[in-house]
Amino acid sequence: MELTGSWTDIYGSVRASFEGRAGGQVWLIAAPAEQAAAVPDALQGVDGKGRAEFLVYEGVTPLLAAIAEQNPYGVLVVAEQALSGGPAVHVPEQGIDADGLSYREGGSLPDWASALETTGEEGVNEAASAAASAGIPVVVVSAPQIKSTLKAWMNRTPHGR
Repeated sequence: MELTGSWTDIYGSVRASFEGRAGGQVWLIAAPAEQAAAVPDALQGVDGKGRAEFLVYEGVTPLLAAIAEQNPYGVLVVAEQALSGGPAVHVPEQGIDADGLSYREGGSLPDWASALETTGEEGVNEAASAAASAGIPVVVVSAPQIKSTLKAWMNRTPHGR
């Protein structure tokens, strides 16, 4: 996949778009800032159809906005370790002021299960719970697993790789 553009969204989150060959699906790759450095190289190493939208997020609101905007086939969340699923979580409600934009964040998010078989344990992941709340399949992986997991997921989808 090839980087075609990058920008900052209204929430102050870094966004980037990676294009593959024609056809395929839209994928959302979401990473907190501390896990984001490995993502661009991993995505550029994927040979596949479709598009990968990369989001460096803080909080669930920017992630939910990106999901609503992109309507991805799936969300791949980058975390310290792969997880196979997780419990429902409650994000404390708070007011956020970011570059002149004010919004409220927080609430209850559902439990979730990985859309792919993984070797990880279950664990709390707010981003995965947010994707599940939007009805989008989700997988949580560590940075070294990004490329292989996305390729495997593409191979299992219509018009995959």
